[in-house]
Amino acid sequence: MSNFRPTDRETGFLMPPSVDEWLPEQHLARFIVEVVEGLDLRGMSGSYRGSGSASYHPSVLLSILVYGYATGVYSSRKLERATYDSVAFRFIAGNEHPDHDTIASFRRRFLKQIEGLFVEVLKLAREMGVLKLGTVALDGTKIHANASRHSALSYEHAGKIETQLKAEVADLLAKAEAADQADVPDGMSIPEELARREARLAKLAEARAKIEARAKERFERERAEYEAKLAARQAKAEATGRKPSGRPLQPPVEAPLPTDQINLTDEASRIMPVAGGGFEQCYNAQAAVAADSLLVVAIDVVQAANDKQQIEPMVEKLKALPEELGKPETLLADNGYFSASNVTACETADIAPLIATGRDAHHPSLTERFAAAPAAPQDPTPVQAMAHRLKTPEGKQLYALRKQVPEPVFGIIKSVLGFRQFLLRGLDRVRGEWSLVTMAWNLKRMFALCPSA
Repeated sequence: MSNFRPTDRETGFLMPPSVDEWLPEQHLARFIVEVVEGLDLRGMSGSYRGSGSASYHPSVLLSILVYGYATGVYSSRKLERATYDSVAFRFIAGNEHPDHDTIASFRRRFLKQIEGLFVEVLKLAREMGVLKLGTVALDGTKIHANASRHSALSYEHAGKIETQLKAEVADLLAKAEAADQADVPDGMSIPEELARREARLAKLAEARAKIEARAKERFERERAEYEAKLAARQAKAEATGRKPSGRPLQPPVEAPLPTDQINLTDEASRIMPVAGGGFEQCYNAQAAVAADSLLVVAIDVVQAANDKQQIEPMVEKLKALPEELGKPETLLADNGYFSASNVTACETADIAPLIATGRDAHHPSLTERFAAAPAAPQDPTPVQAMAHRLKTPEGKQLYALRKQVPEPVFGIIKSVLGFRQFLLRGLDRVRGEWSLVTMAWNLKRMFALCPSA
């Protein structure tokens, strides 16, 4: 006698089915729908004209996107398919099935409004009692652009291709003008070949012009830094009466370097070194994470592979947060963010910086680990005061949080949820998508902190 449950796929429902009954009461999808429906979406709903066929409400499409990013489903086609295959997505969509074009168009159209909702979610987290701005850790991670590094074109290589194409154009023109066309290969259309090469020459000229414009911007920035360093060395020499030590400063180069590149697929992305070695076409995504809750409180996406210039912009974003969210007291960051100006910027914003001034050796000895804190310096500069604080037991304990605050956030987003590449192209759109990613992470984290909400 069998002891298996019977399986019947043919008997119809005796009562009309409700998608609400198919989903557990404590579920992330329910939480996201409740939060999104409580947000101010008038900036989205007010932009619809109201003509033609009825549209899906922005709260439905936004909930689909946020739940997708919170569960590792990013493609608009996969999101459309999930409204058929997944009970959670069916619940969010109300048993409707928005097509992938609708979802993709909504995402592109309302990126700026989604960025504004990032702070609204933080306000809700504060009301729920899960967000406290005390210690904040800042870090960056490289995320692949929606472009291949093999689509990058260097200034030198563009010049070589341009020379080759001009020679081919001259050869084609000579063939066209020749009375005897016998040397023209079968199947070759000289007008088509000329048009193809002229189009490529126009694109190459545009690419070289953009590389030259970038080089000019870089020269102006590096020239200001060069002059400041030169003035500092001269002032030090006059004060000490000795010639400055070290190599003489090299002035910046105004012309584009042969290795300067532009990507033909996403020109806003940059070639960057990645973990594990090698170089990829990437963006540098920044996130400031609250230590108590692991909620992301400020974000940015930049084109610089180096983090040195990111402290001041992120401090400004932290200062711009609404007063009801509280005020960050301490900012943790690794050695990649260290500079005297960055320390001063934190002090000016009334935020105590704890930025590593160098790389610590692995596996320190017991003597080094438990050494007494040195005496506090007299009348210290901001950098000296911070360096002393890093050597105190309290400072060491606080700075130890740096790795365990932003790193798990990036690890879960990239390895668990699988977000390793932006879907959109262009710096503005990538920034909007990063706000969507981190907002989805915050909602997922809020649900984990308050599952009964």
